[in-house]
Amino acid sequence: MELNICHQSSSTTVELPSFQNWWKRCRIICHVTTTTTMSSSETSFPTLTALSIPFSLLQDRNADLSSNIEQGFGPNGLGILSVTDVPGYSSLRTKLLHLAPRLANLPTEVKEGLEDPHSRYNFGWSHGKEKLESGKPDLLKGSFYANPILDTPTTKASMIQRYPSYCGSNIWPSNALPELEVAFKALGKLIFEVGLMLAYHCDQYVSKGMKINKDECLEPILHRSRCHKGRLLYYFPSQQGTPDGNSMSSWCGWHTDHGSLTGLTCAIFTRDGVEIPCPDSAAGLYIRTRSDQIVKVVYGKDDIAYQIGETTEILSGGYLCATPHCVQAPKGEESSGIGRSTFALFMQPDWDEKLNFPEELHIHRELIPSNAALTFGEFSEMLLDKYYHQKQ
Repeated sequence: MELNICHQSSSTTVELPSFQNWWKRCRIICHVTTTTTMSSSETSFPTLTALSIPFSLLQDRNADLSSNIEQGFGPNGLGILSVTDVPGYSSLRTKLLHLAPRLANLPTEVKEGLEDPHSRYNFGWSHGKEKLESGKPDLLKGSFYANPILDTPTTKASMIQRYPSYCGSNIWPSNALPELEVAFKALGKLIFEVGLMLAYHCDQYVSKGMKINKDECLEPILHRSRCHKGRLLYYFPSQQGTPDGNSMSSWCGWHTDHGSLTGLTCAIFTRDGVEIPCPDSAAGLYIRTRSDQIVKVVYGKDDIAYQIGETTEILSGGYLCATPHCVQAPKGEESSGIGRSTFALFMQPDWDEKLNFPEELHIHRELIPSNAALTFGEFSEMLLDKYYHQKQ
C-alpha cells in the first residue's frame, strides 16, 4: 500500500474532519528521513521522524499549536509528538535509566520483596508475569512500576480492593537502592508537567471542532487524577542475541495504549555497564498507521515523546487518534550482551473520573453502550476482562 506523505499549510486556520469520516482519511503528516528500515522478513519500512515542538513554544498558552497537534495526533498523524529542549530533562533521564540495570541485578530475595501480586504486579517489581504474543512468559525484560506523583493515592480499603493496580501504594527499595525513588519521581514529575502543557494545546485544538465542557477537557482530567503510573523497563542482555529476535514485536508486542497520554524516553543501550549506540538500525518503535502502513518512528535522545491513548481518542470524538505500536529488538551477533533501559509515564484519568462517551464510537463499540457514562476504572475493567482473561 502506498504511503501518502504531505505537509500541512502554515496557516493558523485548522479544518477539522467530521467524526463520521475521520478514520477513512489515510494520509500521514510527518517529517520523513531518507533512510529505510529492513525488517526480519527483508521488507523495507519507511523511517519517519516524529513531529517535534520546542518546549519554549509549548509552555506559551497563547501560542496556537493547533496545526502541530493535528499533524502529530490528528486523524492523519502517527499518534506521536516529541517535545525538545526541556530544561533539566537530559540529566534526569540519564540518571534514572542507568539505575535500571542496577535494580534488575539486585538479589532475588530483594526483588521478591518488591513484588505486589494483589495489583497484578502493577506496583513494584515484575519479571516473567506478562506473556509474549507467543503465549510464553516474558523473561526478556523486567519492569518497575510506581506512581511518581502520589505514594499513596487513597486510603479507602474498598477502592484499593476494587482497583488495586491504580489505588495501591508504591513499593520502593529504600535500603537496597535508595536513589531509585528520588530519580524515578523527578523524571516522572517532569514528564507529567510537560504532558499537562501538551494536553492544554490538545484541548485548544479539539475545541475548534467540537463543543466540550471545560471540566471534561484533557488537561483538567489529567491534572486532578491520582492514578498516573510510571514504568521503568530493563531488557536483559542475551548471550546469543535476543530470543525471538526475528519478530518485529520481539521486545514489545503490538498494542494500543488505553489511557490518555503516554510520555516516553529514548532508550539507553549498555554493554558491560558502558553506554553504546544501538547496534541495529532496524530496532526500535514501529507504528501502524491509519492506512494500515507500518513505519519506524524515531525522535531525539533528549526529546520527550508523547503518544495518544484510546481514552483520549474516544473522548475527543476522534480528533486525537491512538495508533497501534510495537518495539523491535536488535538482532544479529552485535546485539549479544546488550541491555536496554527505558521509561514510560502513563497519564490517565482518575479511577473515579466519569467519562461520557459519545454517541458514535470507533473503538470498543462492542463494549460501550451509546452515550454511556462510565468511570475510567470501569472502562479499564472492561478492557481487562476482554484482553487479560482471554490470554490466561
